Amino acid sequence: MELQLLHKDKDSIKVQIRDADMTLIQPLISELLSDEGVSEVKYITGHPELDIPVLYIRVKSGKPQTALKRASKTISNEYKEALDKLDKQK
Repeated sequence: MELQLLHKDKDSIKVQIRDADMTLIQPLISELLSDEGVSEVKYITGHPELDIPVLYIRVKSGKPQTALKRASKTISNEYKEALDKLDKQK
């Protein structure tokens, strides 16, 4: 997966996401939507063969890139915990 910043201002960002799967994007969107500082999240897919999906984030407070990092870190920690539990069951 590759991220490319398309647009950034004080309260929003647009990030193009190459080679992303919805199994990764959906938890990220859910985590962003549960963040009290985030006011809007859009995942724009466009044409499936011609367009590269774009993630749009607007915040009420703080920086949008910080919200994205925070959501990514939370999801990463959840997956790490799940992996640790699976390893303990072996």
